[in-house]
Amino acid sequence: MPYVNIKVTGGNEAPTAEQKAELIRRATQMLVDVLDKDPATTVVVIDEVALDNWGVGGESITARRAKATNAKR
Repeated sequence: MPYVNIKVTGGNEAPTAEQKAELIRRATQMLVDVLDKDPATTVVVIDEVALDNWGVGGESITARRAKATNAKR
């Protein structure tokens, strides 16, 4: 049983219900096409992660974006 976990930022950037449905559909179809997996047993989970809980380069996305915004001013 394939398991796919998609993590996206939440809040204002969270995907819509329609976008989530499309992610689930396409991830499932990819496993059918590439690995010949049964879509009926393919599990796709989408986790929304708060920007404060997502880090790159040693700092949260919230902090990085605040720096970028201040640098543009």
